[in-house]
Amino acid sequence: MSSKRGAPSLVAKLEAAASAYQDAQVIPHCSVCAKPCCRLDALVLELNWKQVKVFWHLDESRATFDQRLSAGQGPTEIRAGNGLYYAHQKACPAYDMTARTCKVYGQAIKPAGCSDFPVYADGDSLTVDLRCEAVDMGVLLEWVADAVGPEFRVVHSADAEFPFLVAVSLRRAAGGAGGSKRPKKPGRK
Repeated sequence: MSSKRGAPSLVAKLEAAASAYQDAQVIPHCSVCAKPCCRLDALVLELNWKQVKVFWHLDESRATFDQRLSAGQGPTEIRAGNGLYYAHQKACPAYDMTARTCKVYGQAIKPAGCSDFPVYADGDSLTVDLRCEAVDMGVLLEWVADAVGPEFRVVHSADAEFPFLVAVSLRRAAGGAGGSKRPKKPGRK
C-alpha cells in the first residue's frame, strides 16, 4: 500500500494508531472498569492448548482433556472447536479479581485477543468494540486522523447485526492523492 519504499503502509498506520490509543486511553481504565472484559460475561476468549493447560493448571494430555471436555466433565466455561478452545461466562483464570489485573499481562502466554480488545485491525480497517466502557469514539477517530494525515478522511459505521461493533476505515480526502494542499497553477501567486 505504501508508495515509497520504507514508508509505513496505511494498515500499519491504523494498527499503530489503535495500539497507541489503547495504551494511552483504554489500558489505564482497566483497573477501575465496572465491567472488566476478563470476567468474560459478554465476551468469548480464544485460547490455544498451551494457554488452557497453563491457565487451568492441567497436568493431563490434550487428548485426555479433550475426551473429558466432550464428555461434559471439563471446565463448563470451555468449549473446543477448530483446534482451539473458547472460554466464556466465567472469569479468565489469569485475571486476579482482587487486584483487578492480569497475571500474564506482558507475557508471551497472554492471548492475542486480550491485547487487541477493544480496537483491532481487521483487514484494511479497524474494528472497535463499544462494549468496552473505556472507548471514546471521538478520541479514537482523532488518534486515527492524526496517524494517517490530512490526505485521508476517517469514516466509521456500525455493523447492522451487531451495532456495538464499529468499522473504522479510510477514504481519500477531496483533492486526491496529493493531499489537501493543491499545487499552484502557473501564473498564480
